[in-house]
Amino acid sequence: MSDSQSSTTKRCITAEDLYRLHWVSDPAIHPISGEIAYVEQYINKEWTDYNSGIWLLSSEGASALPFTYGPKDETPVWSPDGSQLAFLRTTDGKRQVWIIPERGGEARQLTHVENNVRSLAWSPDGTCISFVAKTAENPSSPTSDGGTQEAQLKGRVVNRTKAKSDGYGLWDDTRDHLYVTDVTSGHTVQLTSGAYDVAEPVWSPDGQRILFVARIAEHSKEDTDLRKQNDLFTIAPATSNGDAAAPLKLTHSKLHIESAAYSPDGSTIAFYGHDRHAKGATQTRLYTVPSSGGTAVCVSETLDAHLGNAGMSDMRSHLHIGPPRFSADGQSLYTLVTLEGNVHVYQFALDGTFKILTQGEREIYQFELTSDERHIIAASTDVSLPGDLFRVAIHSGTEERLTRVNDSLFDEIEISVPESFWTEVEDGRRVQGWVMKPAGFKEGVSYPAILEIHGGPHAMYSNSFFHEFQLLAAQGYTVIYTNPGGSRGYGQSFTNVVLGDYGGRDYTDLLSAVDEAIRQFPFIHPERLGVTGGSYGGFMTNWIVGHTDRFRAAVTQRSISNWLSMYGVSDIGYSFTEDEVGGNPWDDCELLWKQSPLAYVQQINTPLLILHGEQDLRCPIEQGEQLFTALRRLGKPTQFVRFPASSHELSRKGHPQLRVERLQRITNWFAQHEL
Repeated sequence: MSDSQSSTTKRCITAEDLYRLHWVSDPAIHPISGEIAYVEQYINKEWTDYNSGIWLLSSEGASALPFTYGPKDETPVWSPDGSQLAFLRTTDGKRQVWIIPERGGEARQLTHVENNVRSLAWSPDGTCISFVAKTAENPSSPTSDGGTQEAQLKGRVVNRTKAKSDGYGLWDDTRDHLYVTDVTSGHTVQLTSGAYDVAEPVWSPDGQRILFVARIAEHSKEDTDLRKQNDLFTIAPATSNGDAAAPLKLTHSKLHIESAAYSPDGSTIAFYGHDRHAKGATQTRLYTVPSSGGTAVCVSETLDAHLGNAGMSDMRSHLHIGPPRFSADGQSLYTLVTLEGNVHVYQFALDGTFKILTQGEREIYQFELTSDERHIIAASTDVSLPGDLFRVAIHSGTEERLTRVNDSLFDEIEISVPESFWTEVEDGRRVQGWVMKPAGFKEGVSYPAILEIHGGPHAMYSNSFFHEFQLLAAQGYTVIYTNPGGSRGYGQSFTNVVLGDYGGRDYTDLLSAVDEAIRQFPFIHPERLGVTGGSYGGFMTNWIVGHTDRFRAAVTQRSISNWLSMYGVSDIGYSFTEDEVGGNPWDDCELLWKQSPLAYVQQINTPLLILHGEQDLRCPIEQGEQLFTALRRLGKPTQFVRFPASSHELSRKGHPQLRVERLQRITNWFAQHEL
């Protein structure tokens, strides 16, 4: 709030305010001047798509200036000498690497590969750029990108287990492979090929190897889609005659590895990973391994927390946080840590000792280090801030806000600031939750409340801005949200709670938290309650209304209703169902059905709105269809809304107009049922 305005002069937030929001991400620090390039994303004037451009911020913190104008520019990376900035630009539906001089001018397209580029990295000497791009596994076969299938009507052959992916669609016979391009000539060499995908490439300090993560079959009959571990590999940028060499495996297929980085002297590799001892619920930890390969050592074993960012928000979706960062002397590592509703930057010494470098009730979703290691540039959100850049002094902890991309909007609207509370539950656990007061709150008045349930389930509600929550508060509702058993941020045993027991202790945690919220916040009307959630939160919404009539109305979003069918139709169903619920349809039919909300549909009396994206491949729309059909057949109050061309990410990066419609339908449903 500005000093010149009080909350009484402000208006309530609306669903349409989504169109005015801006999002900041991907800070990149100039190696010499300290200038900061970053991405600013916004919704175009027609409300039909997202635009993004790269902005520059001086090291002194002066006003940011636009550097590229997009309309779809992302992932800025400075060359080692700072003379050029590489970035990804999408034109005509194809994403390629572009380069622009340090002081501006005309950007030039560097790569011209057939399919989209996913990532990029400069070689240490600045002469080459490596990148990952989709590549036809069998170039002679028709692919969806090549257009051959449009000219010749024929069946699609499916010959792999993971034959689709949410947000991308059906597998098109392409794999993500590694390339290197000469920056001057544009000459490009494909370094990897075969039936595997390359991710997270990074150059060795001497430029002689490129490190990457992959899952490469040990023998011809191995189905790597069913393997739960992956490994680190290195490859030479090119042989003396310009041909690609064979990858060298560094690790022993004992860990699920996510991303890695070299120490400054190239002797050590640090990476994020876990040993899957708790299957998909296992917390990510920090490891090191010699750069020549060998046995990995866990650096973060002394901290019972998830490394990385498990925070949830409807303002962003799966932003790239990159690998851990080595200190200049190679003796410590910087990383994000998810803990008790916050995400902060930690520094780990190689002996496992650590210190927390950032403070406050917030979620830092990306960060970079200045070259002198005196400051952290953090992309940070809190409950009243969708996201901005901050400069944090590492030794003193003092900080400076560098951007204010949403100030003009937030000068107009009233924000509800949540209050944290804790609930003692069975087996000695404590569940953290928050309560947001409704707009125009008055003492002595009772207000209806809506319970929000996050997805995952191994995610965490954090101290971050949530448009949906603010909108519900603006409509006169108290908002209750919690991190029940299964959430990250509270230690490994807490995350394990749901394994094989979906609808068990997680269910009782949520109801206990509602009881505690009513006890601690007497303005909550105990009989005017609603419930909603998406993904796992949709599953739990379905489960709740099938086991209690306590809630007057419910909205289930991109939900799960039947584990038996989920197993075979979801892009992760075969692994997720086995890991989380504990079985498969042919061996464990009774177990899966017992934990399926559809099994209890006859007990559902709560009016239930079902929202689902038609292109959701994570929780496919048939999950919503089954539930809707059963409710209609039983004469129960329900409505089904299908969102066209929408994946599982509808609420976070779906079509802007559909995101607004979704919010309106949620608030209208609760109002319609006089919550």
